[in-house]
Amino acid sequence: MSRFLKLILVLVAAVAFVTCSVAYAYDSSANETQPITITPATAGSLPSWNAFGGAIGGVSQPGDLFFIDATDNPADISMCVSLTNAHELKHYYRYLLLRVGVHRQASPGELDGDSTWEEVQIPETYVSLRNAQATFILPGAADYKVSIDDGCFYCFPVSSEIESTSPKFHLMVE
Repeated sequence: MSRFLKLILVLVAAVAFVTCSVAYAYDSSANETQPITITPATAGSLPSWNAFGGAIGGVSQPGDLFFIDATDNPADISMCVSLTNAHELKHYYRYLLLRVGVHRQASPGELDGDSTWEEVQIPETYVSLRNAQATFILPGAADYKVSIDDGCFYCFPVSSEIESTSPKFHLMVE
């Protein structure tokens, strides 16, 4: 009887191994992706706020950062928004916390600021001086825009020799 149970156990393990192996197999040629186009927003549509020595405030005008055309790419895309000049801004801000928003174009077509955009539900995502990047994954086959929807800051008292207290952003899409 014990040989019979061992044989059944070996057969069950073999069946489980075979079905698991098949479940993870895929055809790599089916996952070929098309290029994704990234366009920076124009200066007029960028987010803005009034930052000066000792000021505590927030984003007065939410704005766009990047437009992404991924309509020809059916695969999910990973996006990483980075604050590239955090090392410079740390001298002017005690803190800078910016909420990143992602919006999908309601009717695909040409990317422009006058299109109708729907907010994409992503976890609340922030870029700060301490955490200078945010990463999220979006479905492909759509047009997106990445924006700064809200934020807050506290400026250190500084001299009038400030070149710029504006953040610089970079977007990487994979």
